[in-house]
Amino acid sequence: MDAKESHEKNWKLQEVMVKNAKSSPLDRMSPLEKRAAASLASIYAMRMLGLFMILPVFVLYADHLSDTTPVLIGIAIGVYGLTQAVLQIPFGMLSDRFGRKPIIYIGLLIFAGGSVVAAMSDSIYGVILGRALQGSGAIAAALMALTADLTREDHRLKAMAVIGMTIGFSFAMAMIMGPLLNQWIGVPGIFWLTALLALLGIVLAKYWVPNPVVTKFHRDTEPVPSQFRSVLANKQLLRLDFGVMALHMILTATFIVLPLALRDHAQLESVKHWYVYMPVLLLSMAAMVPFIVIAESKRRMKQVFVSSILVISLSEAALVWFYDSLIAITVVLFAFFTAFNVLEASLPSLVAKISPPDRKGTAMGVYSSSQFFGAFLGGVIGGWVFQHYSFVGAFSFCSLIAAVWFLFAVSMQSPRYLSSHMINVGEIKESDVPKLVVQLTQITGIAEAIIIPEDGIAYLKVDLKAMDREALRKFSVD
Repeated sequence: MDAKESHEKNWKLQEVMVKNAKSSPLDRMSPLEKRAAASLASIYAMRMLGLFMILPVFVLYADHLSDTTPVLIGIAIGVYGLTQAVLQIPFGMLSDRFGRKPIIYIGLLIFAGGSVVAAMSDSIYGVILGRALQGSGAIAAALMALTADLTREDHRLKAMAVIGMTIGFSFAMAMIMGPLLNQWIGVPGIFWLTALLALLGIVLAKYWVPNPVVTKFHRDTEPVPSQFRSVLANKQLLRLDFGVMALHMILTATFIVLPLALRDHAQLESVKHWYVYMPVLLLSMAAMVPFIVIAESKRRMKQVFVSSILVISLSEAALVWFYDSLIAITVVLFAFFTAFNVLEASLPSLVAKISPPDRKGTAMGVYSSSQFFGAFLGGVIGGWVFQHYSFVGAFSFCSLIAAVWFLFAVSMQSPRYLSSHMINVGEIKESDVPKLVVQLTQITGIAEAIIIPEDGIAYLKVDLKAMDREALRKFSVD
């Protein structure tokens, strides 16, 4: 496809979106964009449920498998993170070449196949293989790229926000549904349900997700290989990559031992574990909201961020001493998940604030891989520590990791309160770029502008509170 044909197809896509918007104001998403956000968020949600419903119950079930050791249990829980970390960027690149939906179908089929392997296994090694296959269906990058194909630049962040909120809610539901479903259908049944959800995801992708008029590369959502060196050399971004790796290492390691602590020391039957998880997770989701408001609206991001890391470390330290008390575990888990939710929301926001506007996709790709790799390390190291040092060692390890992260975070620079923003400026000559950059940066609220002529996109860093949207809209061809 030559540049002219690609440009014409892109214009057709824009016309479809505007037509679907009907008489809606320009600052609203069109029906097509809303449908894209809702459908893709649903596919994310089903994958999230499938991956995490076993987290609070698998260690309780693993006694029924042959060859089980705590280390192998940890690997079974976390190995999906290794394959996901390795394959998510290649899957995204393949979707650029072969189309988004075909790659998504393949990824979901691999995910379903892994679920079937795990469901039919009677040894820990079979479950490890199944979980590794689940992670191999690494379609997150392809889903993000498809979201970008189906949304205009001005509305892409809204679609991403819908998906982000859905992922957070799905994680909480997975933690609640896992113990509930375990008492009805068992862990093998959860794996079978996971396979069914993956197949349902294919149906949704086929019949509900809109078909993009044109598939093109989006540097705001996809990694650029030539940018990896500069992103990995950015010390502030590396702190955040280490942070999300540590956070998911702690989460995975904690749930290798917490269900056993609830059952064997706090004397709570496994079928009743949801009595703890449901109120804790739902209340912690509500409790995080004021802290996010303070962080963003009151511009206290670093203070809230660092304090949340400290709460994680102290929560794990408290479990060292009180893992045999049901009341103490419940209170500590509420504090832990409130801080966890704040950090899960803050970390991507910080990556977007710190990364150069034209390198956000690359920065987020490295960040996501770090997150998945953290889950793998948490399973392996957490299982090993538990095998050799029991509950005290496992919770101490998690507290220590959070303490190290706290030291890294305390010395980080306070972020600029700027958000990434894009506008479609259409075809532009290389010689006209400097002039347009000057014009854009003279608009109130725009701190930085980078224009990539071949993209026809201006990548901006903006203060959303101060940005003159009407002045900026004059430069957009949408």
